[in-house]
Amino acid sequence: MSQDRFQDRIQAGPESIPDREVLDLLRLNLVSGVGPRLQRNLLDVFGTVSAVFAADPGLLEQVAGIGSRTARLIATAKDSNDAEREWQRCQERGVNLIRNGTENYPRNLSEICDAPGLLYTRGTIEPRDDLAIAIVGSRRCTHYGRRQAEKIARSLSMAGMTVVSGLARGIDAAAHRGALAGGGRTIAVLATGLLSIYPPEHAGLAKEIAENGAIVCESKLNQHPAPGLFPQRNRIISGLSLGVIIIEAQRKSGALHTARHAMEQGREVMAVPGPIDSLASEGSHDLLRDGAALIRNADDVFESLGPLIEPVNIEPVSTELQTEVRSPRELTLSGQELAVLNLVTAQPGSIDEILRQTPIEPSRVLATLTVLEMKRMVKRLPGGMLVRLT
Repeated sequence: MSQDRFQDRIQAGPESIPDREVLDLLRLNLVSGVGPRLQRNLLDVFGTVSAVFAADPGLLEQVAGIGSRTARLIATAKDSNDAEREWQRCQERGVNLIRNGTENYPRNLSEICDAPGLLYTRGTIEPRDDLAIAIVGSRRCTHYGRRQAEKIARSLSMAGMTVVSGLARGIDAAAHRGALAGGGRTIAVLATGLLSIYPPEHAGLAKEIAENGAIVCESKLNQHPAPGLFPQRNRIISGLSLGVIIIEAQRKSGALHTARHAMEQGREVMAVPGPIDSLASEGSHDLLRDGAALIRNADDVFESLGPLIEPVNIEPVSTELQTEVRSPRELTLSGQELAVLNLVTAQPGSIDEILRQTPIEPSRVLATLTVLEMKRMVKRLPGGMLVRLT
């Protein structure tokens, strides 16, 4: 499609068309050799992608990591139709493009310093995916590792957590399948393009994930596997998540890259122990020795994760009850328990006021408050007062 014809569509079009910034991000994304680090360097200097393409090649060469060859490629790309063609293919294949800074971009991911400027997605990203946990590990896992990944992912999924992983063989695939078996949501982060599923035998699994969550990547549609892309995508796996669980990582495992990204991003790092003499779990045991949280089940995960920066709304239990989660461990509560908990604030309030605010009969509210106190989520104060514990 020529640039002139595309501009005509932008001016005329009732069809869905991208804004100029999306096209510029696509254009930069398609420049050979310009990965996330160089994109960040360019934006730090020029501020916007359009300013990058407006810059003189001599100025581009002054940016860290941008040589004369890359500067020429960027200058050439601004007159190319490759971005328009890529966008058109996305429309034809049902692929959405989500720009960082827009409402649909994952909130957790937007917090990291090197978040992708543009996400290719198939499926849906939903607000409840802010309650996400990553599970990664060895491609050549043992039966024990696969079983633990499926069990923990299934339990977390049933509780309402979104499970994030990398669609790889072994632990990743087991985590995705466990989440699907739990009837919940899962997100697969690809190192390749969405039209080049890797490994190819997981094409069916990818389709099922897209129907119950999303598959996402930052690479162009037809990007084929390349060694450097796998460590690069690991920052997205951890960036989407509140924490990362490592299951069966050897000392040179790529899963440890994800753990390092998680540490740098301020995410919780957790690990499932293996048999003490298992070579498959040496990297996991090193993480535990160095302070990672030991995980045996979903309850351990909830105890390890702290309060959320912002509350997340989950599926309503009824039209009358507010269901807002402020800490992942609240997902272990029943609908009634969560609804009553949301009436208690961090500032002391009277039990009588709570009883007036809820349609639930008083005896049930009082019994529920006792359960919440036993679970260390509320505290009774003198004078019939209550306070929410964080």
